[in-house]
Amino acid sequence: MIVAAFYRFVRLKGLEALRSRLESLAAGLGLKGTILLAEEGVNGGLCGAQEALDAFMEALCEDERLAGVPVRHSTAAPGNPVFHRLKVRIKPEIVSLGRPQADPLKAAGQRVAAADWNALLDRPEVQVIDVRNAYETAIGGFPGALDPDTERFRDFPDFVDKALSPEAHREVALYCTGGIRCEKASAHLLGLGFETVHQLDGGILNYLASVPAEESRWRGDCFVFDQRVAVDDQLRQGRHRQCFACRRPLTPEDLSSPQYREGVSCPHCQGQFTDAQRAAFQERHRQVTLAEARGRQHIGVP
Repeated sequence: MIVAAFYRFVRLKGLEALRSRLESLAAGLGLKGTILLAEEGVNGGLCGAQEALDAFMEALCEDERLAGVPVRHSTAAPGNPVFHRLKVRIKPEIVSLGRPQADPLKAAGQRVAAADWNALLDRPEVQVIDVRNAYETAIGGFPGALDPDTERFRDFPDFVDKALSPEAHREVALYCTGGIRCEKASAHLLGLGFETVHQLDGGILNYLASVPAEESRWRGDCFVFDQRVAVDDQLRQGRHRQCFACRRPLTPEDLSSPQYREGVSCPHCQGQFTDAQRAAFQERHRQVTLAEARGRQHIGVP
């Protein structure tokens, strides 16, 4: 199973017609995944056969607004559906920062090619910042990067207000999974007066695909927002699983913990939920297990 991730910030009109066309196109090709549309652009992740993905991207790029949109490919382990269904939705933002003034089409950071990223990491005057959330940074990253320790991307502006300033951080470099969050984050920083903002072009996924393993500075796995949970430094499905309750990635050590209950809780969220919530999680897990045993998909699976 091949996974394709793509995005572009571009002014889009006629969103409902575009949504209908893309949904019909992807469904006709047997693809599953999620495509988000907004007036600011498109953000998608699809899985399926390589030929079907190629056909979808070719048709997508027939729209001159989306011509040449970059796409990143990775793989999933045999038997992993990656996505359970197809969803094409219209949203206020294709990645939610909650700051409409942060517009990548008006101001964005300087793109740094994957091949040049290591040299930037070696410059002591550059503050490298991981724009991802805490549950993502916990399983992998570039050593020495500043971790905002956020629970969601909308918390990033608060982190900036507390930890950064244009005077103390004259040159910063941002990285994230595929590049999209860096677009918004860099626009936000530039709007606050930060002088020089770099962003890793194509994000971690492009870096892992482009930089030889012997030269890579990446350590650990990279969290992805699908059923694979994470990919390794070769873009293969990693060893992590995900807690249904708190959605955090779980290591083999977490899975062997006495605090782990499959489908109910894990060491990271033990004590965070009520008895009623845990009972609901347990019943949902039971229903999913029964559906899988019958060769069906449980209707509640996203």
